[in-house]
Amino acid sequence: MTELLSNAEIDDALTGLPEWTLDNRSITRTVELPTFPVAIEFVSRVAAAAEAADHHPDIDIRWRKLHFTLSTHSAGGLTQKDVRLAHEIDSLLPDD
Repeated sequence: MTELLSNAEIDDALTGLPEWTLDNRSITRTVELPTFPVAIEFVSRVAAAAEAADHHPDIDIRWRKLHFTLSTHSAGGLTQKDVRLAHEIDSLLPDD
C-alpha cells in the first residue's frame, strides 16, 4: 500500500502546486477553459494520464469549469500518487 504523506510533505508538495488547495484529506483545483469542447478534450487527456498511472481523480464538470479532487482512497488520504497526478494535470493544461 502507498504511504500517506506527512503534513510537512504535503506542505512541500503544495509549494510546487500553487493552484492546488488542501481540502481535508484531498487536494483540489478548479480550472476554467474557454469553451465546453475544450474542457471535455482536456478531461479526455487527463483520463488517459490517469489510466496510465492507474490513479483516478474525481472530476466535476460544469460547462467549461472543471473541478479536480485527488486523494488515494485506499490509503485514506494524500500520497505521492496524488502529487504526481496533480503535476501531470497541470502539465496537460492547454496554453492560453
